[in-house]
Amino acid sequence: MSFLKKCMFLNNKFIYHIFIISTVILISINNCQADIVKPSLVEINVNTNETISIELRTSIEALLTGINSQYKNTNDAPNADKYDHLRKLTSDELYKKFIPFQNEFLRKIKLMLDNEVALLKIDKVKIPLPGYTKVPRTSIIYLSTSIPRHTKNLFWYYPQSFGDNAVRVKQIDEQYNQWFWSNWQWIRNDKMSEPFSLQKVFTQATNIEIISTYLIAGFEHIIPKGFDHLLFIIGIFLFSSQLRLLFWQVTMFTLAHTITLGLSTKGIIQLSSSIVEPLIALSIAFIAIENILKVKRDYVSSKENIFRMLIIFSFGLLHGMGFATMLKEFGLPNHAFYTALFSFNIGVEIAQLSVIIFSYMIFIKMVKTLTERSNNNLIQYNLLIVIPFSLVIACIGLYWTFDRLDIETII
Repeated sequence: MSFLKKCMFLNNKFIYHIFIISTVILISINNCQADIVKPSLVEINVNTNETISIELRTSIEALLTGINSQYKNTNDAPNADKYDHLRKLTSDELYKKFIPFQNEFLRKIKLMLDNEVALLKIDKVKIPLPGYTKVPRTSIIYLSTSIPRHTKNLFWYYPQSFGDNAVRVKQIDEQYNQWFWSNWQWIRNDKMSEPFSLQKVFTQATNIEIISTYLIAGFEHIIPKGFDHLLFIIGIFLFSSQLRLLFWQVTMFTLAHTITLGLSTKGIIQLSSSIVEPLIALSIAFIAIENILKVKRDYVSSKENIFRMLIIFSFGLLHGMGFATMLKEFGLPNHAFYTALFSFNIGVEIAQLSVIIFSYMIFIKMVKTLTERSNNNLIQYNLLIVIPFSLVIACIGLYWTFDRLDIETII
């Protein structure tokens, strides 16, 4: 190919590229001028002082002319001229146009608090300067209302005639510096939002509700969910048939786990669950093995009783940290922290006493049966009840200790 032909080829190729680029630019400019109405963004702030404030970002020009997202190009709307005229107005001029429309606007939107419709009012309207009229300006409409503290769910409705909208809810507790954002809900087709639950921060349960909730949670943490704590209590019970000694052991355990439960939930002491959980399992095995050794010696000295009390107290501190881990996951209300903590602890104690009473009733029945069959019922009880049950508990405790250590991860 000659030099002249190469130049002509390159020149034609250059002109072709310029044509393509120019076409793309013209299409882009045309699309920019088309102007699409953007969805409204709604942020609902629910405060624990029983007030709601709403920030609604939208196009007031679109609201006044009824131009919504059904028009891909606002120029296609029947009142496009009015829309363009409004966009050229100053902030004050546009606000004056919006004032007669406010009642209709408030009548069409809807905020539901459970089954009640909230009475909304417009506090302020912030309209920016017109700027470049081909770029839609976003105004902010500030609304407010009151909300009862017992409200559990919130619903939002924004009519399709105003366009699509995305809404989210923020629960705020300024006293305790807590807040919770919901996920965005994108709402189309003239539908009401799905319910926004307010129970993360806002809804304040009554004292009776808190007591019953945490009382049940504490009980269920032992029966049926706390099988490890359950075995520990049974292990304590099997140590001695003397009610006085049994009472002091349970008292020591209760006192210890109450201390660490309170300190851990307050964040004063912290210990990793990777340490606490294996030690809890080991404490179960230790108590069971000690039961077996005590039976072989056939007597318990006063010093051994004191040692047993100290051991149970130490293990109680560990179990309290285990309770605290569960309680943190369950959550404690800031406004009724001690009520919830005390109720949870009472629930744990009721469960523990239930285990002791149930075990003692079975023990009495077994003692009576063994008394009829043997002159030395205590030896028979130890051989047939204490040793076999303690062996089972010890094996389970040792297995849990090994399992909770997560040896594979350590290696």
